[in-house]
Amino acid sequence: MYMDYIEKNAETIDRWVEEGWEWGTPISHEAYLDAKAGRWSMLLTPAKPVPRSWYPPLKDCRVLGLAAGGGQQMPLFAALGAVCTVLDYSRRQLQSEEEVARREGYDIRIVRASMTERLPFEDGAFDLIFHPVSNCYIEEVLPVWRECYRVLRPGGRLLAGMDNGINYIVDESQRHIVQSLPFNPLRDKGLLDELERRDDGVQFSHTLEEQLRGQLQAGFRLLDLYEDTNGSGYLHSLGIPCFWASLAEKPF
Repeated sequence: MYMDYIEKNAETIDRWVEEGWEWGTPISHEAYLDAKAGRWSMLLTPAKPVPRSWYPPLKDCRVLGLAAGGGQQMPLFAALGAVCTVLDYSRRQLQSEEEVARREGYDIRIVRASMTERLPFEDGAFDLIFHPVSNCYIEEVLPVWRECYRVLRPGGRLLAGMDNGINYIVDESQRHIVQSLPFNPLRDKGLLDELERRDDGVQFSHTLEEQLRGQLQAGFRLLDLYEDTNGSGYLHSLGIPCFWASLAEKPF
């Protein structure tokens, strides 16, 4: 089964942003000023803030926001003195980045490209990659980790948020297990039809081996990790983690 699911996902996310999607709402001017005053936190996953200890010194740090458009994290990095680049495939998410940068008066390099392709950056171009949950919108993860490794300098850090697959096995109420894994709508038209009905774009489950072992296979050294919940809903009320966040380093 062939389809240009990357384009479909970009169109879907553009529509979500126009409808007020939580992950497509830029931060306020007040939040930007708070960050400049040292009051800030960022999310890789829905609910649990990234530990401050995971970040390198951010003054003049070359940061890539990978699939991180939307004007949520990059403005905070800019407020903290980082040199920011954001790559995303959603035009609307990148428009939000441009609007916030213009509002707050900082420079940012904005790149529209798919993370499924070779990243349009030189080897060792970045000190830090910030990659919120987005691998669920692509079929193959290992090529992304390999490209992250390439564009980071030795000693550079990858901060990544990842879905662990649990959200794909339950129904919409999150109370019944209804689906086996892996969840791949390119191999099962029934799944594709269900995603279409729910206006969920084209999504994929990924295993621990793909997500965390994949980083190791790409050459990274895993430094730390944590789990997180959906932030709301039945699984959240039971304390069932549905996401991982990882801190990895490219060795010297």
